[in-house]
Amino acid sequence: MDYKRGDQVEVISKEDGFEGSYYEAIIVTKLQKKEYIVTYRTLLKDDHSGPLREVVTFDELRPAPPEILASWFELNDEVDAFDNDGWWVGKIIGRIGSLYNVYFESSGEEIAYRIDRLRVHQDCVNGRWISS
Repeated sequence: MDYKRGDQVEVISKEDGFEGSYYEAIIVTKLQKKEYIVTYRTLLKDDHSGPLREVVTFDELRPAPPEILASWFELNDEVDAFDNDGWWVGKIIGRIGSLYNVYFESSGEEIAYRIDRLRVHQDCVNGRWISS
């Protein structure tokens, strides 16, 4: 798979404390050696003057997942929760009213989210999206 200008992608973070989280971006251009310049949709430059733009490698990219509409989640459903400007993989461990409690194995945290901050978790395997 190759990406071209304008493609909607997600970039996986490899920074300490952010491992496994994904950030929405748009391909600006392809460089040599499977590198790309991306502009993030939610991450800003340090001075907050505009969207962050950086060079990432092919192995840090995946296409933006297709949207799966969900009106509720069940216990143990794997989800992505939108927090700290990115998507984090977690598991539904409970519900209180309109809030879903999500457990994040990577950090050991449990955080409550409204359904509009959650999406069905999907993995891209050999170019195909598989939902959990």
